[in-house]
Amino acid sequence: MKTYEQINERIESGKAVVLTADEIMDYVDKKGLAAAAEEVDVVTTATFGPMCSSGCFLNFGHSQPKIRMSEAWIEDVLVYTGIAAVDVYVGATQLRHGDPANMYPPGEFRYGGGHVIEDLVAGKQLQLFALSYGTDDYPRREIRTYFTIDDLNQAIMVNPRNCYQNYNVAINDSDRTVYTYMGALEPRGENATYCSAGQLSPLLNDPYYETIGVGTRVWLAGAHGHVYAEGTQHAGACERTPEGVPKEGAGTLALTGDMKQMRPEFVRGVSLRGYGVSLALGVGIPIPILNEQVLKRTCVRDRDIFAPVVDYSADYPQKTGNVLGHVSYEQLRSGEITVAGQVVKVGSLSSYYKALEVANLLADEVRRGEFLLTEPSALLPKDRPMKPLLIREKAS
Repeated sequence: MKTYEQINERIESGKAVVLTADEIMDYVDKKGLAAAAEEVDVVTTATFGPMCSSGCFLNFGHSQPKIRMSEAWIEDVLVYTGIAAVDVYVGATQLRHGDPANMYPPGEFRYGGGHVIEDLVAGKQLQLFALSYGTDDYPRREIRTYFTIDDLNQAIMVNPRNCYQNYNVAINDSDRTVYTYMGALEPRGENATYCSAGQLSPLLNDPYYETIGVGTRVWLAGAHGHVYAEGTQHAGACERTPEGVPKEGAGTLALTGDMKQMRPEFVRGVSLRGYGVSLALGVGIPIPILNEQVLKRTCVRDRDIFAPVVDYSADYPQKTGNVLGHVSYEQLRSGEITVAGQVVKVGSLSSYYKALEVANLLADEVRRGEFLLTEPSALLPKDRPMKPLLIREKAS
């Protein structure tokens, strides 16, 4: 048994043994579980891919005379102003004003909130336009100016739902192409898509949320952030393999971090044809090896992780709950899966290569003593299902 304090002492002294989730499996096979648990202090996990439930709070400071922004746009992307005078929230999926969306489907969705966030982190100059109804203490009614992230007092990424524990494999059983947040799906099951780093992914290496919880320190696109809550739609009560690995979406994390410390290559706006815009992020989370059981769970392999195959032409939009089958991430990463006897080409919306880069960058920071671990102040719920939105008549 080890404690967080003991592991952090080893990190600070430069003696910590740190491996990525990609490396730990072979290491345990070679050393044995007991010996490896004694030697290894930290296993770094990571993922990189679109995470739609993301956004950021920005504070502009006050102009002269002052304005209480009641409506505002950054690069013509509407931002939320229902907070305070010069605070706004930029949502990753917000469209640019005038975007025709799917008026002439499939829409292209060339620029939106995710691209604003990418441009901010990249240090680009952006336009702010804001309106106000005017008050005695905030008399200005309109402002137009240009700014960079360095001009802001705060730029704080606050993401309600990131790092899905597992996710669907999307396929299309209909006779026409369908456009989804999982990409374009060709008719009659000609292709499929998935979005997960599999054996590298944080919550798949901690399936029962034993070390990742509220307060856990995370590497968020290069910044040192933390988990501030369970993510929205977190549903720990789910079907699992005998080893405890979820066979569906399951857990999620709410993450926050300082955008001024982020690295542009890990913050990328995404355009999804026929669907909308999003934001791709790189996230790394260290797992402290407190005991043999924690270590054993970090040895999960792609062949041990199964994702549900779901028809996005009917079953997903109609919420039927029907699953066409389960396939392993080993099969997915091979580029082909078999569904109902048919061989289907598979593509990934996430990048294992970038996730591995994040895991290695985080491991290097831990080895240098630049990234310490934090014990969760609260654990994530393991037995809570996700509630549906019910359509009801008004109660009398």
